[in-house]
Amino acid sequence: MKIILLGYGKMGQLIERFAVKRGHEIVLVVDENNRSSIELEDIEDADLAIDFSTPDAALDNISLCFEANLPIVVGTTGWYEHLEEVKDTCLNADQSLLYGSNFSIGVNIFFHINKLLAKAINPYKQYDVQVEEIHHIHKLDAPSGTAITIAEGILDQIDDKNSWVNSIEGSGEEIIAKPDQLLIESLRIEEVPGTHTVLYSSEVDQIEFTHTAHSREGFALGAVIAAEWLYGKKGFYQVTEMFDFNK
Repeated sequence: MKIILLGYGKMGQLIERFAVKRGHEIVLVVDENNRSSIELEDIEDADLAIDFSTPDAALDNISLCFEANLPIVVGTTGWYEHLEEVKDTCLNADQSLLYGSNFSIGVNIFFHINKLLAKAINPYKQYDVQVEEIHHIHKLDAPSGTAITIAEGILDQIDDKNSWVNSIEGSGEEIIAKPDQLLIESLRIEEVPGTHTVLYSSEVDQIEFTHTAHSREGFALGAVIAAEWLYGKKGFYQVTEMFDFNK
């Protein structure tokens, strides 16, 4: 495939490496230095775009790709309040988009087991649940998109929780979750690639379920695999649709 990279930070550079290794060609790199000069004709000859830019840039990048009839994989988070609007535009215009909070194979297995665990614990009301996420200090959004996906998986299964709230350590603002709210605690520590933990606590014991990323490479490889999966398809997809754990 001829791939355009939208965003060329650490993730973009890793994606480039894995894409080339898997036989693809990076035909254009777009970042804050040249984004304002990119025209429609600059991207029309590509096969697909992969976006790991910023929340502010992602929506404009999606619109540009739709206009160019170019499939796009979006790994940027922080724009999901516009998700339904983007979905409608994508489907009405017969375009192709795949988005996800995390493209790591391990994390998507974690998402699946997270739902199974929540379903198993749901009848036992003595357990309370919360989510903790730790990322590097450069991450722009909190909570992480991965933590939100984890929380939504829990909310789908736990009857006593109706919504999530976020507490950012060091923000100076104390957030106390109500009984029907799921607390997501966010920590930002140096160069941590990403650690996510689900905790179920009762008076007699605690269950901890954790995924720890050792590097960003799993995310980058997963994004390239997602691009390969989306190529040739039309529609609006979430990364979890790439995986079928029920076979």
